[in-house]
Amino acid sequence: MIPIIASEGALAGPLGFVLIGAAAFSLPVAARRIGVPAVVLEIVFGVLIGPSVFGIIEAGTVDAEFITFLAELGLLLLMFLAGFEVDFERLERQGPGPVLTGLGIFGAILISAWVGFGLLGTDSTNQRVFLTLLVSAASLGIVVPALRATNRSNTSLGQLTLVTAVLAEFLSAAGIVVFGVWVQSGLSLGLLKVPAMFAIMFVLLVALRRAAWWYPERFERLFASHDPDELGIRASLSLMFIFVGLALWLDIEAILGAFMAGALFAFVFRNTGNLEERLSGFAYGFFIPVFFINVGINFPLAELGDFGVLGKALALIAIALVVKIGPALLLVFRRLSVRESLASGVLLAGQLSVIIALAELGVDLGLIDDGLEAGAILLVGVTAILSPVIFKTLAPPLASAEEAETVRD
Repeated sequence: MIPIIASEGALAGPLGFVLIGAAAFSLPVAARRIGVPAVVLEIVFGVLIGPSVFGIIEAGTVDAEFITFLAELGLLLLMFLAGFEVDFERLERQGPGPVLTGLGIFGAILISAWVGFGLLGTDSTNQRVFLTLLVSAASLGIVVPALRATNRSNTSLGQLTLVTAVLAEFLSAAGIVVFGVWVQSGLSLGLLKVPAMFAIMFVLLVALRRAAWWYPERFERLFASHDPDELGIRASLSLMFIFVGLALWLDIEAILGAFMAGALFAFVFRNTGNLEERLSGFAYGFFIPVFFINVGINFPLAELGDFGVLGKALALIAIALVVKIGPALLLVFRRLSVRESLASGVLLAGQLSVIIALAELGVDLGLIDDGLEAGAILLVGVTAILSPVIFKTLAPPLASAEEAETVRD
């Protein structure tokens, strides 16, 4: 455990801890008031207190190391929840039609991104593959609230966009972490580590599901709304740490273990009650905001002073937008209007937290540099704010069922 007490006995970096504690509480409130996602303000706050601006948190200090420790835990929780939020039941309910459409659009996004980065020019084929997968990801955290806010969740536009987003988020994240293993191991027996880990995870979770079926009364407490011991949260976090440990034992990136633990948990246990909401409250209440603040602290602001780096970052943003909006026009073949198809593409282009985590993985693997990571962070800042606004302009809110009933009366 990283100590928070300096060798001379004084609390290391007291101002930094006070500010981060206050920010974790107050920034979401401020973000809601001004109408931007909290993640944007958290990153900006991290930039301000980091070494690039005011230098309240300096690299290599005890407080910076402790914040990094908390941020890494937040990253694991973020990837676990990213997998946990995959709605496999929705995919099954939709049947083959919307799923095949979503897969077709995702495939077109991949091809467009591959061509786009080919025109841009990349340092290596590995970097081109990584960037292609990175910008092909979607964010349910953008898509779901925007559809709900416009009462379009149950429309053709909403359902097709939602299914595509689920597939894009899951397949891109899984593809990146598996590709990371390939980069580390190459064409060797090391690649067998990934299917081996998947197999172990799946067998364990199926065994748990069988046990829950045979002994339902013992497992009901895991998903109970009111449990003073919060066994559901304890069980979920235990599962996450077990799979993270398994990934590390197999010399695989820890976030793959966290992501797959969440995804397989969601696949095996389809009815988890409000466990996801309670887990999100626990994780997004503190640890995940610290991760984003830490992203801001380490943001390579000086790198963007180089016009070459800034140009690459802006090109990344441009490609990420074009490769979503263009393929979404294929939705006209599912009887959506051109305007609705554009609205879907704009919404799919919105990015939030997961792409930052994946970009950080790319830096760790040596696939992208700090400049491209900065571009990914800027992409989140731009699209998280603009995508919902433009979507609402292209697809204005529909009357709710209650409002429609009032009009008929």
